Parts: sequence; structure tokens; C-alpha cells
Amino acid sequence: MTRLGVPALPLERVRRMVGHGLERLLEEAVGAARADEGVRLFRERYADVAVDQTQLLPGVEGVLATLAGRGHAMAVASNKPARFSRMILDAKGVGSRFLAVGGPDADTPAKPDPTMLRRLMDGAGASPPATVVVGDMEVDAEFARAAGCRVVLIPGGSRSREELAGVDADALLERIEELPEWVNRIPNRLR
Repeated sequence: MTRLGVPALPLERVRRMVGHGLERLLEEAVGAARADEGVRLFRERYADVAVDQTQLLPGVEGVLATLAGRGHAMAVASNKPARFSRMILDAKGVGSRFLAVGGPDADTPAKPDPTMLRRLMDGAGASPPATVVVGDMEVDAEFARAAGCRVVLIPGGSRSREELAGVDADALLERIEELPEWVNRIPNRLR
């Protein structure tokens, strides 16, 4: 923001803007005329800070191990470019748990457009009824529903439990550690 000559925004406002992709966030933050330059500056800096500024949710490593051990194929669909997601996942030691990592690009629109999710499902040989999207914001629920999938929301990212309470989801869990048990209870288990 400083390099664009725009005052910094309060963290709470930025938190509410997150979720629909970097281009949209920067257009809202700095205006359409400066958005492209903002995206360039962000990506230039993000590569240097992404790993250090990203933490896994507590318990996620154990949950991934449990789900993988039960034979569930897992993928990541993010509105950040796939190369950044892959870099972070690998640096955090969980990248090998994911069959694929998707992100927006010239041929793939950002969430909530379901194209990315449909491509990930095709690559995994998964059908919408056998797919659960796990997310932490409204856009994840919209994304899942647009592709005909189930969705579980877990607060801890940019949205609180209260903000997620009214979102159309199959479940709103307190903690990620509850996910394996929830997956075991759903009808027509995911196999």
C-alpha cells in the first residue's frame, strides 16, 4: 500500500476482503487503476514471506495422516497461485499428502467458480457426491455447492465461527481434529 502511495488499511477490513482472489482484493483496496501494479508488488514480496507468515492449523498434520491412512485422496484448491500454495505446503512438510494443488490461472477462474474443483475431481477420479470441500470462508461453501459437493467449514482463517454460522454448509466444526470423525459418519461414506 505504501509503495502505491495509499494509506494502509486496518487489518480487520483487509481480513473481510480476503477470499475472492488477489486481483479482486487489490482492486477493492487500491482501486482499479492501481490494482495490476498492486498484484505485481504483492507477488514480488509474497514469495519472500509466504512460508514464514503461514502457519498450519493446530492438528492438521495428524488429520491429514488419518485421512490419507483411510485412503482418501486429497487436493488443495486455493485462490492463491498454485506455485505459492505448493511452496507453502512443501515447506510445512505436508505437500506430499496432496494429489494435486490448484489455483487460478489464465484457464482457471478463482473461487467460487467451480472449474478448479471440477478439474481436481477429474484428476482424482472423484465424483461430486464423493467429494467434501473443507474450507474456512463463505467462498469455499459457494465453490463446493457450485460443483455439487459437500462442504465442511472450520473457523481459524479469515472468518470466525460467528461469521460462518449462517453459511450453507453440511457442517461447521470447531476444530480440524473433528474432521475424520465427521467423514466417517456421513451417509455413503467417501470411498
